[in-house]
Amino acid sequence: MGDGEFDGTTLQRTLNDFGWKYVSRTSSNITLYTGGEPLQIDTLAAMLPKGCYKRLRNCKITHKQYGPVTAVAWWGDDQKEPLFLVTNFSSGSKACDYYSKRFTIETFFSDQKSRGFNIDKSHLSCPQRLTRLMYASCLAYLWVVFFWYLGIGDRFV
Repeated sequence: MGDGEFDGTTLQRTLNDFGWKYVSRTSSNITLYTGGEPLQIDTLAAMLPKGCYKRLRNCKITHKQYGPVTAVAWWGDDQKEPLFLVTNFSSGSKACDYYSKRFTIETFFSDQKSRGFNIDKSHLSCPQRLTRLMYASCLAYLWVVFFWYLGIGDRFV
């Protein structure tokens, strides 16, 4: 799952080559190609009611015409406007379901970075050392969540 920074065709090709499934948010002005004809992805959202999605399977994206991919316009009940997704899932509902899980991990990312462990300020450049720091901070995070779940986490704050 990725935000708009991860909608590049090179990353999509790499993930697909690894056999991984992906869902990435993309811009509303991305061009799709279906049958060789260009189409703006935001066209999928035309007359899309809240709580629904539309998908376009086996299309290609951007001027590079990478694909085939599935493009999805999704307007969730709790969203102010439709989101646009690109995925290698053929099911639009599965893509929406997986992407919705992204928001459950945002807290973890912010705790690892700016709201907690501040690992983004470690200035580590060695991948091995950064990996060790990530292991330690993830274990510490799990430890804190475990004690919070038991109801004794407030003693550590």
